[in-house]
Amino acid sequence: MSVLAPVKDALAGILSLTHSALTALGADPGGGLTWLVCVAVVVVVVRSLLLPVTVSGVRQAHAAARARPHLRELSKRYQGKRDAESLRAMAEERQAIAAEHGISRLGCLPLLLQIPIWISLYHLLSDVAAGTAVGAMDGGLVASLGTATLVGVPLASRGYAGAGPVHLAVVAGLAVTAALLQFATQRYLVGSNTNTADLPEAMATAQQWVPALSAGGMLLAGGVVPVALLVYWVCSALWTTGQTAVIVRWFPTPGTPAHARLLARAPGAA
Repeated sequence: MSVLAPVKDALAGILSLTHSALTALGADPGGGLTWLVCVAVVVVVVRSLLLPVTVSGVRQAHAAARARPHLRELSKRYQGKRDAESLRAMAEERQAIAAEHGISRLGCLPLLLQIPIWISLYHLLSDVAAGTAVGAMDGGLVASLGTATLVGVPLASRGYAGAGPVHLAVVAGLAVTAALLQFATQRYLVGSNTNTADLPEAMATAQQWVPALSAGGMLLAGGVVPVALLVYWVCSALWTTGQTAVIVRWFPTPGTPAHARLLARAPGAA
């Protein structure tokens, strides 16, 4: 059994429970709209449960920004000193600075915990779209999803071509929408909330390519994943864009362009 099986089963339970609730309210069990809402609900539930991790990440980014000048000064003071005593003293001072500003020893570990969830969601929707039962998503529900369509395009279908212009328009439209949302979020929101002043030039340049590369990767993946997963990507990208916009506007990282704009908006700002 896969180590991700419990996570997939839990997500399948959310999908199944949402479908049952919608059909109890009169929705068409095999309707495309019903399954689109089910996928959107999974996104909302999962991202809501992960909000504490997001808040922790924002706090850690702020703590790291406050500590950055002190760590930079520490590096200058110990520059060129490689003896054991200096290295030990530098490590102790670094730990003291981290403790003073509230930098967690776990680092980005809480954010990395999200990865198994994203992988499980990908495999869940891929497996179900391929006709494989997963947990509470039994054979009947899998068959229902398999026959559901979005403007005539099956949610279980894959690829850009092979089923006419409508199929191409739907798949390309979903993939392009998800890619554009991701690009805009990375380029204009995350970028304005990132301090690149202390980064080496090569890293700063590479970071500028991240939005385009991530969007391009999503466009390529759009040609092989099921339509149901593209719907999930669009819903997830919408949530990410909104969540990031809130963080950038009201809780930006100190020392970034977004933080400078927040200070400029403050009452009494010149």
